[in-house]
Amino acid sequence: MLTERQLLILHAIVDDYVRSAEPVGSRSISKRADVQFSSATIRNEMADLEELGFLDKPHSSAGRVPSQKGYRYYVDHLLSPHRLTVAERSRLSTIASAKIQAIEEVFQESARILSEMTSYVSIVLGSELSNERLQKIQIVPLEGMKAIVILISETGHIENHIVLLDEHVTTEDLERTVNLLNERLRGVAFSQLQQKIHHELNHLFKAHVKNYKQVLGMLEPTLSPAITEKLIFSGRSNLMEQPEFQDIEKMRMVYRALEEETLLYDWLKTQHVNGLNVSIGNENQLKALDECSIVTASFAINGQHVGTLGVIGPTRMEYRRMLKVVDSLSKNMSKLLTDH
Repeated sequence: MLTERQLLILHAIVDDYVRSAEPVGSRSISKRADVQFSSATIRNEMADLEELGFLDKPHSSAGRVPSQKGYRYYVDHLLSPHRLTVAERSRLSTIASAKIQAIEEVFQESARILSEMTSYVSIVLGSELSNERLQKIQIVPLEGMKAIVILISETGHIENHIVLLDEHVTTEDLERTVNLLNERLRGVAFSQLQQKIHHELNHLFKAHVKNYKQVLGMLEPTLSPAITEKLIFSGRSNLMEQPEFQDIEKMRMVYRALEEETLLYDWLKTQHVNGLNVSIGNENQLKALDECSIVTASFAINGQHVGTLGVIGPTRMEYRRMLKVVDSLSKNMSKLLTDH
């Protein structure tokens, strides 16, 4: 357990270091209006905090910087709620009212907003199409005994498939099929479409669609969209502006990690939990991101998790503001996707 004085000094050191990116000395802490202790007392407490693992001392400086343990304690116990400015709230709310037609556009626009507002790298991991639900299906006849099958998900994702029509399939068959599918399959997960048709709707097709076997044979390949989750980045170059990454080798390591999308994808999959998550330094389980922190939040459709968004920045991160920005954007994304 830390004393009240140690808590106050740790809080002050994290705040000052986040702002200045320079090691913090006892003298600068003693000048703060909220600190009423002498420089000598502060030095002693800083030494104790270092011994306890909450602070590190760079070799070339008399000041201290927060350790990963210090940042973790700060995030878990010392953060107070951040109040967004009017401009920040307005910028974040634009996603909820955006006129966006497809889910990929939601992901891309959200990533762009997040990187611009934080000056960090933003990431968005979207859900598999198989987890999305059908809103509407259309079948449009084309020339040369072809047709286009259009699947539209509740999130606005559109899948197009060109199919060959059997010579016995009529326009009436297609119309009855579309009506039947839209009446019975709206809201059904893409992963369950084939099962629903074969086990629950087969008798209806037999009763209402003359050439139902040929129609179902045509539709079969279109009802299992092979789309994986999408990982979208924005603002990769933002990290170059951070003092921590002026070291070329450090920057190269981080860039390699961001380019190894499979590793980051696998790690993000483990973060598919509701609410906010902060991963600091070696908690990321990616060696190249040992000096980075990642703040993530889930977004949902009607309360069902469909993806994760977040920011990647240095451990010297403005956690208080990042948590609020990421959380607010995730809620606005959820509103847009649910209302779409």
